[in-house]
Amino acid sequence: MIRIPFARALAVLLLLAFAPSTAATAQPGQPATAAADPSGDWLGVLALGGNQLHLAFHFRRNGTALSGTMDSLDQAAMGLPLANVRAEGGTLAFDVPAVGGHYSGAWDASAAGYAGEWNQATIKLPLALARGGAPARPVVQGLDGNWDGKLMLGTMGSLRLVFHIETTAAGTVAAMQSPDQGPGIIPFTAIARDGGKVVLEAPAIGGRFEGTLSADQATMTGRWSQGGQETPLEMKRRPADAPPPAALNRPQMPRRPYPYREIEVGYDNIHGGNRLAGTLTVPPGAGPFPAALLITGSGPQDRDETLMGHKPFLVLADYLTRRGIAVLRVDDRGVGASTGDFARATSADFATDVEAGIAFLQTRPEIDRHRIGLVGHSEGGLIAPLVAARNPGVAWVVMMAGPGVRGDRIIVSQERLIAAAAGVPAAQLDKNEALEQRLLSAVENAPDAETARTQAKALLVAQNMSDRAATAAAAAVSSDWYRGFLRYDPAAALRQLRVPVLAIAGSLDLQVPPEENLAAIRSALAADRDATAVELPGLNHLFQTAKTGAVAEYMQIEETIAPIALKTVGDWIVAHTR
Repeated sequence: MIRIPFARALAVLLLLAFAPSTAATAQPGQPATAAADPSGDWLGVLALGGNQLHLAFHFRRNGTALSGTMDSLDQAAMGLPLANVRAEGGTLAFDVPAVGGHYSGAWDASAAGYAGEWNQATIKLPLALARGGAPARPVVQGLDGNWDGKLMLGTMGSLRLVFHIETTAAGTVAAMQSPDQGPGIIPFTAIARDGGKVVLEAPAIGGRFEGTLSADQATMTGRWSQGGQETPLEMKRRPADAPPPAALNRPQMPRRPYPYREIEVGYDNIHGGNRLAGTLTVPPGAGPFPAALLITGSGPQDRDETLMGHKPFLVLADYLTRRGIAVLRVDDRGVGASTGDFARATSADFATDVEAGIAFLQTRPEIDRHRIGLVGHSEGGLIAPLVAARNPGVAWVVMMAGPGVRGDRIIVSQERLIAAAAGVPAAQLDKNEALEQRLLSAVENAPDAETARTQAKALLVAQNMSDRAATAAAAAVSSDWYRGFLRYDPAAALRQLRVPVLAIAGSLDLQVPPEENLAAIRSALAADRDATAVELPGLNHLFQTAKTGAVAEYMQIEETIAPIALKTVGDWIVAHTR
């Protein structure tokens, strides 16, 4: 989705995936004979950006048979069973079914450990194992258990959070989840208690909780900070016999087994120097089939475009594949199983990721290389025409809530509409809009990012924003992505298109308002003989059947994508790929 600079959700929790590893180093003097029997404890370290994921493996021998468990120490995931453990001829191999992982390594006498490769989905990464127990962690008394709370996000609604804290033989470990955003586990890499003061830090998402433990040790009351914003948060210890928070009902979620092939894939973007991982779904039969490449909206998105318990791209891919269209959906760079630096990337960089996907599809025997099209949602609807205007491999384009006007106009419109839907008085709306205009002007007109950051921070501090919050907010609005988005006019790429185009928008979309954007899209596509722009009544930015279109409704609505939206897109693609 288009990024909302001030009203955006604070806690977009991403499932930690394994990324390029940092080898664990063996203790000096380990004997080479350790390869004869792997029984005992071993350590490995995987790095995720600037964060490390520490893994401990425990092997046991019963006669000739080996078994074992794995601990993900930073995620409080302990005792995951190993399967198919094999140690012979100086090699060690095993599976971790709970996470779909596999390890295979060979004995390295010089390091007195195993040097091998971790495989998970499409990831193939080096991982070294060294003998040794888990490093000791501090023991933090009085916090063990599951803690439940709700983060209030203003116009974005609320987000349920769960803190898991457990003291093990290796010390106290903690992690967090959001039942409203899926099963992903985010580690707290630091946990501390000083009397009644409690601090937990999750650098993987830039999050920090600081609160006070009640006298009965049943409640932690404090503030959650992330992205320069601070929000009150109260966490209550869950009774031992109480059930966990219920998962949100999402009746459209596809369930396996599917009546089509599901293939985990990976490919390189040579221009960006990153590797992209995704899922290719292929209809039954020999093919070759027409194919749709799905492009996510703004912000770090996984291949399913997971948000508030919804998986729109999973639902869309399932629907299209059942109608005879192969679909490739991909984790954004730096998200899930894809590598790369998301934070430093711009829409132009994401466009090269899309082109790498087109090139990949053109190599697949199941795919008709002449019938490959793009389906972009929100910012993805900006990127799709940008790619199609220069890449002859694109046969058609579908824009779902894609922008037709400059980014600075969209930001001002969405801020006002979202605040109005939340009941903000007209006078305050005018005041907020005036401030927004001043901020955007300062950022756009600055000669460089550093000047933009300095001017934005000064303006925000003058509005009584704390120095810490102003620093983070100024960094966000002065980023290369944000400044590029503000200045980008989609009309330039749209005017160049001579392939079939479908643009759809929900009448209740408050993030990319349909009236001005669809009108601009129609105007820019005037020379395209096969261009259609459709407004679907009663649907929001996610194409859910909504009441007001307010962002707070996204999570409350059980429907992921309205059937009319699926049918509109599906009918059009089928008609244009026969």
